[in-house]
Amino acid sequence: MRRKATATGVRASALPTARWRPLEIVFWLLPVAAYFLFPRYLTLGSQIFIAGLFALSLDLIMGYARIISLGHAAFFGIGAYTAGLLARYGWGEPVSGLAAAAAVAAVVGLLTSFLVVRGQDLTRLMVTLGIGLMLYEAANQASSITGGVDGLSGVEMNKLFGLFAFGLSGKTAYWYCLGVLFIVFCFARTLVRSPFGLSLRGIREGERRMPAIGVSVHRKLIAIYTIGAGIAGVAGALLAQTTQFVGIDSLGFPRSAELLIMLVLGGAGYLYGALVGAATFMLLQDYLSNLSAVYWQFWLGLSLVLLVLFARGGLIGGTLGLRRRMMGKRT
Repeated sequence: MRRKATATGVRASALPTARWRPLEIVFWLLPVAAYFLFPRYLTLGSQIFIAGLFALSLDLIMGYARIISLGHAAFFGIGAYTAGLLARYGWGEPVSGLAAAAAVAAVVGLLTSFLVVRGQDLTRLMVTLGIGLMLYEAANQASSITGGVDGLSGVEMNKLFGLFAFGLSGKTAYWYCLGVLFIVFCFARTLVRSPFGLSLRGIREGERRMPAIGVSVHRKLIAIYTIGAGIAGVAGALLAQTTQFVGIDSLGFPRSAELLIMLVLGGAGYLYGALVGAATFMLLQDYLSNLSAVYWQFWLGLSLVLLVLFARGGLIGGTLGLRRRMMGKRT
């Protein structure tokens, strides 16, 4: 008997395996080891996890659905302000605040997705940039609520699960951010390996051909854009909860630009590329800024130029390409 085809026109037997590979397991053991090996850098580790989660949200919409965004920080900021305002006015429970931030950011993503998905690359760039700028200015004008350029202070978080306080040591924040990142990554990993994920890859490779096999392109793009917005909101909420402060720069264009650099650095369309790119960017930024507080951006820019010239597909894509070439030479 023939196997029934999925809605994407791909047989069920062709779906990628959900089995975890040894390298993936090693990858997730590295931050566990880092906790014990580098106890003085737990705060930096938490920031890397948040940046990785933020980059993962962009990878879903850009790497898999080819929706290029210059205003993705809007959802990050919305999540940060949602969690921050809840905590400031008495609701400091972290997990429910995280869920509320994800819901609010996803709703805003859904409402704005109808403007984004109808255009092509240049239109999407301009629309996403415009949305981000409008939300930034709205937050700036509503200074009585958001704190304006001074930021939102007075964010007080309760103990995580009623047991673990967010102290200056950064231990609770480290494990909290790592746990949330891993859970969301598992969700994203399952999503991109599902028939829905395969349909996104089909849209990325040939958007005009997908309606011929019964795929509603607009619905798929709206769905993944909403999901990406929700995940970005979770990342923003993590930042607000762990630092107990929300700055207006969380909505700004520079954060969106940095996010795009992280994804290009690691490699779009791999999931792990978002995490590797975020970690590499944050570590390079920390190291180079310590070497030179003035010229660190020059060296970072030079690194990006060399990467784009000699490693197409970012660090992950370049590594996989090198591996394929080495395997080809052996055969």
